[in-house]
Amino acid sequence: MAVDHTTEASSLYLDLIKRSLIGALAEDNDSILGGVRTQGSQSWKKRLANSAGQLASRFNVEIAYKKPYDPQLREIGRDWPARAESMIGLRRMENIEHCVRTVLENDVPGDLIEAGVWRGGACIFMKANLMVWGDTTRNVWLADSFQGLPKPNSTLFPADTGDELHKRGGLSIGADQVRHNFERYGLLDERVHFLVGWFKDTLPTAPIEALSVMRLDGDMYESTWQAIEALYPKLSPGGFCIIDDFGSHQSQAGQAVHDYRRANGIDEPIVDIDGFGAYWRKHA
Repeated sequence: MAVDHTTEASSLYLDLIKRSLIGALAEDNDSILGGVRTQGSQSWKKRLANSAGQLASRFNVEIAYKKPYDPQLREIGRDWPARAESMIGLRRMENIEHCVRTVLENDVPGDLIEAGVWRGGACIFMKANLMVWGDTTRNVWLADSFQGLPKPNSTLFPADTGDELHKRGGLSIGADQVRHNFERYGLLDERVHFLVGWFKDTLPTAPIEALSVMRLDGDMYESTWQAIEALYPKLSPGGFCIIDDFGSHQSQAGQAVHDYRRANGIDEPIVDIDGFGAYWRKHA
């Protein structure tokens, strides 16, 4: 039987890209003082370590200690890589690949978007999938404040009361750094668009006509509600809605999803990905 080397090479490329983006290739599990694991931590030990790391960085010195790499944790996104472009783990990356390939195979119209991009890893992988399968017409949209998460608005969104994610400095990654990450993978072009600002300000007026894949990673009830409210009406039949924090933030992102689906009569079954992320396909 003849072997399709083009398909074989494409699969290998995508496998390498996703493993690189989540830090699995480098087995990235260092804990860097002043890095993502210590910035904004509530632990006094980590706050002290963060101060020491930031002081050292002024002299171009990095202080880090090695921790054992656990491939099982990285597969389901239960750890936090220090240097990788994404923290979502292998299964959620594979879910992106499945969704993008399905909409391409089924000619589902629309662009791709992620709301809440951190270092841009998931969006880079979306773009890599489009490139591999020769799609030059769809846009990839990156929506983020690029300054971390908002302070909770307990009056309008009681589910977020007490949330302290806005204090986590490791979640604040600037748009220029994300653009640079795209460039490093050779995937930044005129069809990659940045929506810079809070979701409530950018998403309702974003110049997006239709979506085939929408991925929401806002953690909080407020962020998730604002994103799904603005974007879901643009999702084409046959398209996919992915919620990164559906299981990990059940009382916030998860509850916002349940409330929106109930209010809009959405009954498509929700499919678990890895205990944290989940998705469904809009009725064709």
